[in-house]
Amino acid sequence: MGQRVYNILFNLHTVSGIVISVALYVIFFAGSFSFFRDEIVAWERNEQALNEDNLPQDIDQILTHLDEKYVLEGRDVNLKTYYAERAIAVNLSASKDSLAPEKAKQAAFFYIDPVSLEEQSYTDAYSLGEFLYRLHFFAQIYYPVGYYLSGFVAFFFLFAIITGVLVHWKKIVSNFYTFRPWAKLKTLWTDAHTALGILGLPFQFILAVTGAFFMLKALLVAPIVLSLYHGDQAQLYKDLEYDIPVYEFTDQPIQALPSINTYIEKTQQEWKNYDLNEVAIHNYGDANMQVTLNGKLDYQSKFNAPGSIVYTPATSEQRIVKDPYQPASYLDAVKNVMFRLHFGDYGGYFLRVISFILGILSCIVIISGVLIWLVTRDRKNLPEKKRKFYNRVARIYMAICLSMYPVTAAAFIAVKVNQGAGQSFLYWFYFLLWAVLSVFLILKKDLKYMSDFCLLSGGILALLIPICNGIFSQAWFWQTFAQGHVQIAFIDVSWIVLAIISFFAFAKSKKSKTKLAYK
Repeated sequence: MGQRVYNILFNLHTVSGIVISVALYVIFFAGSFSFFRDEIVAWERNEQALNEDNLPQDIDQILTHLDEKYVLEGRDVNLKTYYAERAIAVNLSASKDSLAPEKAKQAAFFYIDPVSLEEQSYTDAYSLGEFLYRLHFFAQIYYPVGYYLSGFVAFFFLFAIITGVLVHWKKIVSNFYTFRPWAKLKTLWTDAHTALGILGLPFQFILAVTGAFFMLKALLVAPIVLSLYHGDQAQLYKDLEYDIPVYEFTDQPIQALPSINTYIEKTQQEWKNYDLNEVAIHNYGDANMQVTLNGKLDYQSKFNAPGSIVYTPATSEQRIVKDPYQPASYLDAVKNVMFRLHFGDYGGYFLRVISFILGILSCIVIISGVLIWLVTRDRKNLPEKKRKFYNRVARIYMAICLSMYPVTAAAFIAVKVNQGAGQSFLYWFYFLLWAVLSVFLILKKDLKYMSDFCLLSGGILALLIPICNGIFSQAWFWQTFAQGHVQIAFIDVSWIVLAIISFFAFAKSKKSKTKLAYK
């Protein structure tokens, strides 16, 4: 590689990295916690999930309750579990029966607890796990701006990864084994940036590709619709299997309502290790009532095995739409594999813990990149005005990024103290505290103080989290482990580990004589 090409790639890597650094840090930090979204929800509500990410076996009980309250006749009813949490999502269409009572003519969406049958709206059921999950793709920003922003950040991160590999290609092996913590600042941050960057390279590449795919696919649809489908968007969605089937409503009542539980038991007997996550009922109570069961084989049986079957109660017919024991289609392979690679949920706790660690290491790579950029530009031969500008930018970047740790820990405590707070409380608490703490750290004008403060405060708050859970929810982690509530206990133990690591890092930082104060 010629020197000119090297310089171009190096500058492209630096510019693309520094521009997206803060947004990328937020994505990785919040995304790392999102690997345990379901555990955070279970911990916050003190509710262990009943069947991982499966629907409960007794669907008839839920339908009976919904029929008494909402009158289901003539409606399309959809019961679905999106995550490994106890509550399930209920989507009711307006009734197609012209003689249906007024309350049946209104659509509804809410969450229901299959045990207590308690209902909650989306905003009331909004949890800290959901908040962090959505924060990692900026869903809190006005739709679709946040989605596109996170998608472009992922795209430019992919660009930064490729240029970084090309820049370090000749020394990629030797640099990986080089780490000089007692050398000058630039050398220290460069070694950390290179070594950790190479270590997390496959992980970062996968997340960059899949993240860009998810968030920018809407922009890719438009040219495809125009060029290949001649503007027929409905046909595209049909080919991608995103369309919802339409069944004619005959306005003739069915002789007897079927037992959905029976269909579930029959399907699971035929398809061993079948995880059911959606029941879609069309034309409830009508002669043309259709019951669709959607799910998959568990990952230990087969990695990519979607299964879908349709039952027609009036004729006792069944039609297999997707057989999980047959080879998956190319479309299913692409859609499912992309999701599974991004979420890392196919390998149990081990894979998610590894993904969390790699996510946090990626945050360190981002921070070290900002510090390299700062140290490189903090030279005496540069005009004082430029040096101050670079220092100010770095302080702002670092304050916003580092303050996420104590703010996130504080949010865990807040949702325990103010249980069932909902979406509004989380927004105000998290973003306001984040803004105040960021401004405070920016005004301190000392990068070492920033890191020490965030490590110490984050460690203290992290240690208080399991204590608050024990006090306010009467759920001490040794008790929840003994009860088999692994989801709840896992969060408490994880925060204890993070607290220990934070205190250790703080102790090492206090002993360090490295000066990081920039005025």
